[in-house]
Amino acid sequence: MVTLPKTNELGFFEIRLESIGGLGANLAGKMLAEAGIMGVNLNGVSFSSYGSEKKGSPVKAHIRFCDLATNIRDTSPVERPHVVGVFHENLSKTVNVISGIYEDSIVLVNSKKTPEQLKENMKLLGGTIAVVDATGIAMEEKNRVNMAMLGGLFRLCSFLDAEYMKGVIRKSLEKKYPQAVQPALNTFERGYNEVQFQTFSLNEGQQMPAFVRHDTPMLGYETQPIGGMITNPGNSILKDLSISRAGMMPGFDDEKCIHCAACDNVCPDFCFVWEEQPDKKGRPQMFLQGIDYQYCKGCLKCVQACPTEALSNLVEVEGYGEQHRVPHRFNLAANA
Repeated sequence: MVTLPKTNELGFFEIRLESIGGLGANLAGKMLAEAGIMGVNLNGVSFSSYGSEKKGSPVKAHIRFCDLATNIRDTSPVERPHVVGVFHENLSKTVNVISGIYEDSIVLVNSKKTPEQLKENMKLLGGTIAVVDATGIAMEEKNRVNMAMLGGLFRLCSFLDAEYMKGVIRKSLEKKYPQAVQPALNTFERGYNEVQFQTFSLNEGQQMPAFVRHDTPMLGYETQPIGGMITNPGNSILKDLSISRAGMMPGFDDEKCIHCAACDNVCPDFCFVWEEQPDKKGRPQMFLQGIDYQYCKGCLKCVQACPTEALSNLVEVEGYGEQHRVPHRFNLAANA
């Protein structure tokens, strides 16, 4: 039996996966737990925190490992993780993905950014940041992001057997999807080999943020907004769905557009911006001006509906959405 590199006061080595629905974090957590329990004879458990949320909504997966002599009587969410896997870097805009980490915790992020950039974006004071371009690898290998992230997680959790995991992948896919076995193995291997690490020490006199339980109310008598206003409603002109895009987004070519509104008919989030202008005969007509990427979650239904290829699939590049966004003209919201 292997020895865990570190444990908490209850004897657990804990992992938390931060993701959005559709990227396979739930399955990745189950496969990770299986590799620890069946592969190296550890005691372990895996479960996820999600309900009826739609694809693109934040979800979490929790994994605990311990030696066989330790009983697992704790199935509460992992709040003090030794390893965090962030399947979508933009989650840090709305979710505190590094909450509860220790000074020596490891944070694996699916990103093209450098560890220094991610440290600043996530406001990390100390710990190790590991980076792997899981989305890019998955697209090149025509596979899933979770396989690349699993590869990175196995690199971080050196007590796990990567060869056993390859056997789990084969067993899971070869009967129903034999053609997907090799791409999945390639994606896993590349995730394992292409991780980059950098450790950041706390500055002199600095301390890690105090731990706050997940069920601590955010609003109370001291923090309630004036008038009891709900400042972050789930569906409003202030919402930002950019965290739901899983690597792809629609691109708009104005010259090919015939302003038929087929895209607007299928868009679930009213991303398209229109303006009334005179047509060639002087009659008023609605003309498509562009896409408000703040509300676009990358479902690409508009690309499928477009009859003229004015909309196309684009691999999302950092800053593209902000640079090409055409904001909606709301009268009631400043800087919307």
